[in-house]
Amino acid sequence: MGVTGPIRVVVAKPGLDGHDRGAKVIARALRDAGMEVIYTGLHQTPEQIVDTAIQEDADAIGLSILSGAHNTLFAKVMELLKERDAEDIKVFGGGIIPEADIGPLKKLGVAEIFTPGATTSSIVEWVNVNVRRQDA
Repeated sequence: MGVTGPIRVVVAKPGLDGHDRGAKVIARALRDAGMEVIYTGLHQTPEQIVDTAIQEDADAIGLSILSGAHNTLFAKVMELLKERDAEDIKVFGGGIIPEADIGPLKKLGVAEIFTPGATTSSIVEWVNVNVRRQDA
């Protein structure tokens, strides 16, 4: 099928991490590729992120984290999406995430993890290929 209109992505910085340059670069790359991007800004709680994604009818959530709290924060986002019957919103993440943590995050339902060195074009391509509205 395909998306009816542009893919909508919420880009979020969960937790206390105060470095958002990478998130802004990704948000701009997704926007320049024709997607609608909602950037939530710094210091977002998982609840705020999920609320925004639902309110904005997002197709995906991109989480950027450098603080090391990815296991806790990503798990909470996945739990809240399930509680809110919004598991159709695909979650991907990036940042400083050790290789050993990627498998467990994917078991929680995180669709993809991008580590340092991932190119903006590879992230845009992944979103274009993997994020689709289920009801389209």
